[in-house]
Amino acid sequence: MNPSPTSPEKHPGASGLFSMARLKPAAMPPFSGWWLALGPGIVWMALAQGSGELIWWPYLVAKYGLGFLFLLIPACFLQYPLNFQIGHYTAMTGESIWQGFIRLNRTFAICLWVLMGISFLWFGAFASAGGTALSAMTDFPKGWSTRSQTLFWGYLSIAVFFIAIRFSRGVYRLIERIMFAVAAVTLIGLLVACMHPDVWQHIPAFSSALFWPQWPAGRLWESEDATKLLTAVTFAGLGGFWTLFYSYWLREKGVGMAARHVAEPNHLEGWTMPQGTKPGPPLKQWRRFLWVDSGIGVVGNLFTTLMTCLFAYALLFPEGVLPEKYQLAVVQARFFEVQWGVWGRMLFLFVSAAFLADTWLTTIDAICRINTDMVRQLFPSSRDKAPKYWYRRFLYFFTAITLVTMLLDAPGPLIQFSAVVGFAGTVIFSGAVLILNHRALPKWGHPSSAPGRVAGVGLGIACCTYFVLAITYVGLQLKLW
Repeated sequence: MNPSPTSPEKHPGASGLFSMARLKPAAMPPFSGWWLALGPGIVWMALAQGSGELIWWPYLVAKYGLGFLFLLIPACFLQYPLNFQIGHYTAMTGESIWQGFIRLNRTFAICLWVLMGISFLWFGAFASAGGTALSAMTDFPKGWSTRSQTLFWGYLSIAVFFIAIRFSRGVYRLIERIMFAVAAVTLIGLLVACMHPDVWQHIPAFSSALFWPQWPAGRLWESEDATKLLTAVTFAGLGGFWTLFYSYWLREKGVGMAARHVAEPNHLEGWTMPQGTKPGPPLKQWRRFLWVDSGIGVVGNLFTTLMTCLFAYALLFPEGVLPEKYQLAVVQARFFEVQWGVWGRMLFLFVSAAFLADTWLTTIDAICRINTDMVRQLFPSSRDKAPKYWYRRFLYFFTAITLVTMLLDAPGPLIQFSAVVGFAGTVIFSGAVLILNHRALPKWGHPSSAPGRVAGVGLGIACCTYFVLAITYVGLQLKLW
């Protein structure tokens, strides 16, 4: 293993595979209380609404009825142990998960970093997906094609969010407030729309299909939908490299040892409880908080996804209407239209535009944080510049990249490409997280730093499942079965 770039000395008493890493001993900060700590899980839930909930699961239900619905609950809960363990590393050390990957193996971290960069060249597609809704809502600029109107609104939303990030004094607080509002409006709107009789009458058949597949008569599987299915499973929540953002939100929130990062933002080493001390109440309280906060993201996302799928089954499937191309977030407006007429349609288009476009806002902030973190960890000379310097350089770079890649194709194919690359990353880094928390962390620091057996078994199952899904997808693409 390669040494950590910031901590070359051996940890006293450490030996074997991970002997080169060290963490500074420090007391675990006291639990800050639920009201102050909650937030990252809600941001996670709101960001997840930008893809799986609104686009791909409704697409599958609109096209194949209840045939794939039984995959939704397992796909969502598959991410639960992974989210918890990503957050656990940050809570135990105050470091980001990417710093953990560097500690684990420098070459591995760099390769994964490059793969992440490829995945996020295309996330401007979420802004253009939001543009499809604004285009349908305003039909502005008049006389322009749907594609041109979509790009216009996508570029405009990026400009607004870019200015907000560039001149905000507290970017995470800004993002948290926006995502809280998006999550609340979406949840309340979907619940009210769900009360319509045209939707309500389909609940018995829909509920049964959650546990037993019901393939529609006369509907054949089309192999070109394999990538859409993988995208739906990957983004049944916050999939791919997006999952790793959770570590940075917890860090900004000061969860566990990350409170020391907030107090000393330029400190590059992590912390651990001193050897020989007994784990106290703060450790148990922070660990309990992580289970709840991760669960808010997973369960909240599952609940809203179930509602959008129910609407798709009740309103889109009978007519064979699909969300695709430059209507990616438009046909779903029927979800609110049946309850409130034309004003409901306009409201849905506005909300869908908001939580698709804010995907760009939250994503660019997170990838700027990750890249700033990686540059400062891997290249010591970069530390001569303040973190804000690098953050802004990456903000300019990725904004420019997304403005270009939005022109290459409709939003759907770009999101699917990002999902495939992200899924490949998930297969790789989920195993690394398992090794990091259960083998490396106890050797680097306090033995009680390991997440526990239940969390380990859960992540082990998730790792195996992701691997099987990857093999299945490759086989489908190569037409091996």
